[in-house]
Amino acid sequence: MTVRPLAELIDRHAAALALFARQWCAVPDDVVQDAFCRYVVQSPPPNDPAAWLFRVVRNLAMDAGKAERRRRAREGRVAKAEWFAEREIDGLDAEAAVAALEALPAEPREVIVARLWGGLTLEQVAAATGCSVSTAHRRYETGIAMLRERLGVACPKK
Repeated sequence: MTVRPLAELIDRHAAALALFARQWCAVPDDVVQDAFCRYVVQSPPPNDPAAWLFRVVRNLAMDAGKAERRRRAREGRVAKAEWFAEREIDGLDAEAAVAALEALPAEPREVIVARLWGGLTLEQVAAATGCSVSTAHRRYETGIAMLRERLGVACPKK
């Protein structure tokens, strides 16, 4: 396939194909790009390129939509998973602790979860989050202080 006919097909149909794909999925441009990539490798090329592209876009968009729905359902189930197995731990209300944890900004929360639930060292947390060890430590300390404040838990005496 030469570049000129492909460019003409893209110019003529890409916008309409994206609109067509939008009916079924949230990533119509990706679907259209995938369809054109598949078109290029067709041997022999389809007799009616426009009809072929619309059919392929429809199928890909429907598949992408199903995948999106499955992903959202799976993420919804995971999001509802309980952080604590017990309802109360050492006098701490688990629901209140979860609410306080979820209310934290993303950076301290990810450090706390990796450190406490994941059992990572601060060095490992820093590597996983792409920051320095001192930044990971600062985020951890900040997050713990915010949790203590929200939960009304005093800092333990040393």
